[in-house]
Amino acid sequence: MIKSLDLGKEKIFPLILKMSWPSIIALTAMSIYNFIDTFWLARLSPQALAALTVCFPVQMIFAAIGVGTGTGAGSFSARMFGAGKILQAQRTAGQIFFLSFFFGLITIISVLLFGDTILISFGAFSEILPLCHDYLFIIVFSAPFLFFSMMSNYLLRVEGRPLLSMYVVLIASVCSMILDPLLIFGIGPFPRLGIKGAALAAVSAQCIAFMFSVYFIQLKSSKYDLKWKHLIPDISTINSIFSTGLPSIAINLVVSIVLIIYNHVLAHYGFLAVAALGICFRVNSLVTMVLFGIGFGLMPIVGFSEGAKLYQRLKESVLVALKVSVSLAIVASIILEIFAGHIVGLFSNDPSLTAIATPALRIFASALILIAPIVIFINMFLGLGRGTLAMFLLFFRDCISLIPLLIFLPLCFGLKGAWLATPIANLSALFAVLFYAKKELRRFETQ
Repeated sequence: MIKSLDLGKEKIFPLILKMSWPSIIALTAMSIYNFIDTFWLARLSPQALAALTVCFPVQMIFAAIGVGTGTGAGSFSARMFGAGKILQAQRTAGQIFFLSFFFGLITIISVLLFGDTILISFGAFSEILPLCHDYLFIIVFSAPFLFFSMMSNYLLRVEGRPLLSMYVVLIASVCSMILDPLLIFGIGPFPRLGIKGAALAAVSAQCIAFMFSVYFIQLKSSKYDLKWKHLIPDISTINSIFSTGLPSIAINLVVSIVLIIYNHVLAHYGFLAVAALGICFRVNSLVTMVLFGIGFGLMPIVGFSEGAKLYQRLKESVLVALKVSVSLAIVASIILEIFAGHIVGLFSNDPSLTAIATPALRIFASALILIAPIVIFINMFLGLGRGTLAMFLLFFRDCISLIPLLIFLPLCFGLKGAWLATPIANLSALFAVLFYAKKELRRFETQ
């Protein structure tokens, strides 16, 4: 039996490590899968990699729904556990069954009816549209299972069982890694399906992850103690979930919009530029997922500490998480700056792609040191139930700073301007985040 952690009493640094490392391993495994997925499709053709990059905003929309709803459910549950309101936390767990399949059905219908229109609006052009279609019209069927796995993942963490949340993501990632080359290239008894194989591997993996998620969330040892009555849609609980979750959904949808604009901007420079963006995002995600893992570990501690009125513990937890994440970001940034050319070479030996992707990766890596504190404080706001503030700050970074920079910098600096937009936008966002973080932390000094 997995023992639950005591979020209110354990020493802060070991607790953050215990809460974070399962998320870090799970998210890193997911990033490694995405890395390998990109690796195999790059081996198939640069066009296939470009098609995957164009479809990435669609996957980000999936993530927006799953992560946003999960964040809201997790934040609300953590505060209810901290305040001793166990029944309300249990109802929250029941609602994700209804929400995941409701959103999943809407997503599938939308893609089947308007899929090609969506792809064109997301930056697909005639050279890669058929490949985009092949990928999207298969992977969409993973939506209900993916939503449930993401939502339940947060609930497992906030009840002090981060290991179980790690197992779910590890299972999905390992299954995808194994199936990917078999289905893409037709190894052994498997048919050669190309980009369709990558999509089918993802769908299969998410179905398996869903089964394990259901098993873990209804274990007898769980604090949620799920009963059939908890699965009945409850408007009050759903409202509480989305008071924090809706801003988080909006945050992730904005990321999708940014990627769509990136795709449209880079389309002017050809599919190699779009493929280079795919490499940069996959490589950078290996680091950012670690930073998110620390943030995810921090969020339930913040929520519990506020609910239990342990304000000094809350502040100390944020400071420890901040020191760890910034240190990791500095080390990772240095490594990527030095070895950028070798890393890009892992994906392709095409000299034209290497020439575009190597300087792009170095520029993206420079933003990691800025992203680290942003991730920590955003998760602090989410843990406090300040979802609207978190949404505003990320909206400021992506819509007010990044999107205008993406539009205007390429006019002055060409392709390099598109890459420079990311670190400049994160620098401006960091100042805004620090302002509100100090204001929020000062509030607890008077309580």
